[in-house]
Amino acid sequence: MDFHTDFKPLTVQPQEIEEKSFEMITEELGEHTFTAEQYPVVQRVIHASADFELGRSLVFHPRAIEAGIAAIRAGKLVVADVQMVQVGISKPRIEQFGGDVRVYISDKDVMEEAKRLNTTRAIISIRKAIKEADGAIYAIGNAPTALLELIRLVKEGIAKPGLIVGVPVGFVSAAESKDELAKLDIPFITNIGRKGGSPVAVAAVNALSIMAARKE
Repeated sequence: MDFHTDFKPLTVQPQEIEEKSFEMITEELGEHTFTAEQYPVVQRVIHASADFELGRSLVFHPRAIEAGIAAIRAGKLVVADVQMVQVGISKPRIEQFGGDVRVYISDKDVMEEAKRLNTTRAIISIRKAIKEADGAIYAIGNAPTALLELIRLVKEGIAKPGLIVGVPVGFVSAAESKDELAKLDIPFITNIGRKGGSPVAVAAVNALSIMAARKE
């Protein structure tokens, strides 16, 4: 059967599609208060979500971009809260500096400990990650409990992340966890409100890895 449509795409070239998308984002976003260093992250988040409100809601610690690039270039791990975040991050750009992208939430020991303590796997995965990932970038797009546990461990001086990308989506504790993150005096990228998710965390880390590669 031959299907016909009157719509023709502007281009089918992937690079041209991305470039045209970025041009449209810049034009539609208009005036903003983000710095030149922060804007590539904002741009990629909007590109991944088609949500300008989400893009405008992003909040950056003053050292966030610098710290993220430094962590990637130093070969630090990227710790994802769930597999969806892990698979979305461009591993080759992380690996070229000696790093890797890890996720612990489905590890057998994590699942067993979460069941024993009657708590979330996300919380236990963070407790495991901090033992193996000093100075890591934490990319949290789904689990507010993971973000809140990481914040607790930072406050206690136990966890020392290089950067926290904390953008969990949801209705229970998501907005509140991001409000708590924004109070920390360590490098973070977050956003205001319930929106967020895996594509947002992925977009932020991928933007940072692109910038890291360009600043060699």
